[in-house]
Amino acid sequence: MEMNNSTSFTKDIAIQTMQNEVRLNAAYIDGDWVTIETSDSVDEHALYDPSSGEVIAITRLCNSAQVESAVNAAARAYPSWSQTIVNERARYLQAIADTMEQQFDKLVGLSVLNNGKPIAEAKIDVSDAIACYRYYANLINAQTTWSEVTTNETGIRLLKTYAPVGICALIVPWNFPMVTTAWKLAPALAAGCTVLLKPSEVTLLPELMLGNILSAIELPKGVVNILPGAAEVGAAMTSHPLIDKVSFTGSNIVGEKVMSQAAKGIKDISLELGGKSAIVVCADADIDYACDLIMGGIFTNAGQICSATSRLLVHQDIAQLLFETLKTKTEGLKIGDGFVADTQMGPLVSAQQLAQVKKYIDIATAENLNCLTGGKILERQGYFATPTVYTDVPVSSQLWTEEVFGPVLVSTTFADDTQAIELANDSKYALAATIVSANETAALEMALQIQAGHIWVNEQQIVVPEAGWGGFKQSGIGRELGAAGLSAYQQSKHVLLPS
Repeated sequence: MEMNNSTSFTKDIAIQTMQNEVRLNAAYIDGDWVTIETSDSVDEHALYDPSSGEVIAITRLCNSAQVESAVNAAARAYPSWSQTIVNERARYLQAIADTMEQQFDKLVGLSVLNNGKPIAEAKIDVSDAIACYRYYANLINAQTTWSEVTTNETGIRLLKTYAPVGICALIVPWNFPMVTTAWKLAPALAAGCTVLLKPSEVTLLPELMLGNILSAIELPKGVVNILPGAAEVGAAMTSHPLIDKVSFTGSNIVGEKVMSQAAKGIKDISLELGGKSAIVVCADADIDYACDLIMGGIFTNAGQICSATSRLLVHQDIAQLLFETLKTKTEGLKIGDGFVADTQMGPLVSAQQLAQVKKYIDIATAENLNCLTGGKILERQGYFATPTVYTDVPVSSQLWTEEVFGPVLVSTTFADDTQAIELANDSKYALAATIVSANETAALEMALQIQAGHIWVNEQQIVVPEAGWGGFKQSGIGRELGAAGLSAYQQSKHVLLPS
């Protein structure tokens, strides 16, 4: 679903929505907004407009006391919710989607205001989140309570069913508010789990609207608890003895800490971590279209995407023409405030993320990398970096091996498919990849050999709910979306009985 009333998407209207509808200084616990009182152990926290760098709100963050209350609420709700019939759980998921549709413009506006992404990208995000809730509503309705398993034994029957994994701690990042929340929350609720959700403290505005939505649909108390907090809250969630599963999306450094914390008590865990994905442009590719795919893969959301195809591999026969075309197209990108209609790339989400990008631009200068275009931090209000492309980058470069998480592309050339595959796989990450080729058969053969959990062939980075999402190597553990996303919140149970 996508609304078309462009007059709804203004900064003033988004600020009004924030002031009138977003519950700041509060956590959503046991079906109600609980005020976070001022105390020595409670942090005040500023929320920013990335396009201007200005503070748009001051709020208070939770501490471990609110985590304890939320865990207890989830534990009280679990016996009833876990036994709720599947079509009732599906009804609630559809109701979340319906209410998000009704508030589509408000959610888009809050995302642009707090995250900085252009309106067109924020519309896609909200639409994707809605689709995810609907997908899992339909999927759980289609799952049979009992299925018969064929065995080689006579005189017996073996039946299989599923049970929810338990009380879940869901920790989501700032780069796709509402989307990564839906990826975790929808299957968890479908499976019959109760939840503690910690949205990123950077992008609280669109995420906190979820509490209002859950109240509006009268979701049973305690099933979902929303805790706006920082690292202290995440650690309290992942180490709590009543938590059965942890699902985390974020950096590898924090992911390792989460995994360590979850080890106590042997918690189930899912991790969606970093990426340094490759885009391979073959000799027979349409250069103009290839450049569009390259730019979409690295400049969407200002490069703040775990699957960003930030390593470009180009066949040596077309490299010169492709780089000339890419330079022209990149320099034509409109950079600016996400609320401006013709903006194609918005700011980085925060001053911290801008500093991260600047660090790598400085490393590129120190390494004497060849900058095709960009390589600058813009001297203007807000957190803006130029779309940047480096060519002939050695595989030993820090920019080649490390995740920048910004609009910075590194590239090199290859002589044949074998070399392209070797270069694509030469990374500690293995989340995603893109292949651009006029020969679909050859591209699919290459896809079989590239180590990645999700591969696009001649297509932009479209992610649909039906496709499992996750990577190999240090890109994480487990899968989200698709049937595997539901399985991540279920345990199989088998019953053997006489025939």
